[in-house]
Amino acid sequence: MTDQKNPEHDPQRDGGAHESSITSEASPNSSINEPEPFTEIENLITENSALKDKVLRTMAEMENLRRRTEREVADAKSYGVTSFARDMLTFGDNLRRAIESVSAEERDAASPALLSFVEGIELTERDFLSRLARHGVKKIDPQGQKFDPNMHEALFEVPDPSAIAGTVLQVVESGYAIGDRCLRPAKVGVAKGGPKAPADGEAAN
Repeated sequence: MTDQKNPEHDPQRDGGAHESSITSEASPNSSINEPEPFTEIENLITENSALKDKVLRTMAEMENLRRRTEREVADAKSYGVTSFARDMLTFGDNLRRAIESVSAEERDAASPALLSFVEGIELTERDFLSRLARHGVKKIDPQGQKFDPNMHEALFEVPDPSAIAGTVLQVVESGYAIGDRCLRPAKVGVAKGGPKAPADGEAAN
């Protein structure tokens, strides 16, 4: 009799089926550690955006630093002589007092020597003011101007109904400015009792 193999117990078939099941079970596990392509791209885009933002912030900070440094250098050039200039103002005041100590009548009756001496003091004052101006320091003479608390110091009020209220009628001591800053306010007397000054942008009546 010829032996017949039971197809249900074929070891090759059983082994093949077993290997196939192992392969099918191992395949999902092997794909777990593999990065998803879209996730990796998103991570790269996020990292690129963060780096770009950091670079832009750094550039903005550098630009602000550059502008601040330029402003500080410009201020140092314009206002570096502030302390020295303020100390020299007393010298200018003394020159002006010396000139004003000689009245017009005394000048008319003065000897040539005295007149030459006074003119020499006036020349010295003009030279002194021109040298200050070369360093950005200018004299403030607000006679007849509107009172400015940033540049003027009111010492008293002058009753005058004919003058616009707040107008400088008398300058007791000249002021000085350096650049757009007040170096020393002018000491003044201000009009009181007259018509009010027109607001900015309004025409005077």
